[in-house]
Amino acid sequence: MPRTQRKKSASSIYHVMLRGINQQQIFEDEEDYLRFLSVLRECKEVSKYKLYAYCLMGNHVHLLLQEGKEPLDLIFKRIGSRFVYWYNLKYQRVGHLFQDRYKSEPVETEAYFLTALRYILQNPMKAGLEETPGTYGWSSYASYAGRSDGLTDSEMAIDLQGGRDHLLAYIAERNEDRLIDVAERKRGLTDEQAKTIMKRVSGCDSASAFQGLAAKRQKEVLAKLLENGVSVRQAARMTGVPKTTVARCSG
Repeated sequence: MPRTQRKKSASSIYHVMLRGINQQQIFEDEEDYLRFLSVLRECKEVSKYKLYAYCLMGNHVHLLLQEGKEPLDLIFKRIGSRFVYWYNLKYQRVGHLFQDRYKSEPVETEAYFLTALRYILQNPMKAGLEETPGTYGWSSYASYAGRSDGLTDSEMAIDLQGGRDHLLAYIAERNEDRLIDVAERKRGLTDEQAKTIMKRVSGCDSASAFQGLAAKRQKEVLAKLLENGVSVRQAARMTGVPKTTVARCSG
């Protein structure tokens, strides 16, 4: 079935999401987060895009950016190839890390630009990782709070909202915004509890380590994860195994 053509943005601004293949973890430790930010800087120098907001979550990434010298497809080809090459070397793995096609939506009005910015910066809060925006370390919120990261182009949003204080108040507002959405409702174990169980029953602390296990051992571990209350979705994210395969290991 042919892919639908992406809608072009008249402003060249897009809200983009990258997600791990089979929803698996992208970032296993601090070094992974730092390397991805480094790749964003490197590619920004080449592609000349503007980056208005970013948020790196465990198994997905949100970006708000404006095309510059190069189109969106080439930008993300650069970002993906550089990061995945490094990641595969580090974890001694081969193959894809991201889903084949990133998701994107055009941002063509000032109001929607600010909504997308707030949505991205509130992602950790809505995932239960912080109570108010600002304490999660892997987003561009710090640049809007006055601590420049040398990566985020923060001036436009500050000007649109009439100053830094007004913008920070706007970012902190409670809302029901739903844009490109991968969030799942929290039930049962937290992801941190699930990771602890994963380490205990398998000895693995990453999807790459799990994928190095023999096939029979993988099935045993998946069954134990489900027995210990880990959800199918959580198990799929932590191991990189498709949800349908994980579900077949139940009971």
